[in-house]
Amino acid sequence: MKRFFKEEKAQGMTEYVLLVFLIALLAYMGVQTFGGKVNQSFTRAGSKLDQAAK
Repeated sequence: MKRFFKEEKAQGMTEYVLLVFLIALLAYMGVQTFGGKVNQSFTRAGSKLDQAAK
């Protein structure tokens, strides 16, 4: 019986690690996909603020 609970804990930890890996992978892919567009938007907004301040 103790062995069953020990294996269940290991399975839960494995699932947790896979979930964290999947979230990290999706975050990385999102940055790769949308990072350039976000950077352009902030650069454009910064330029407009600079022009408005002059």
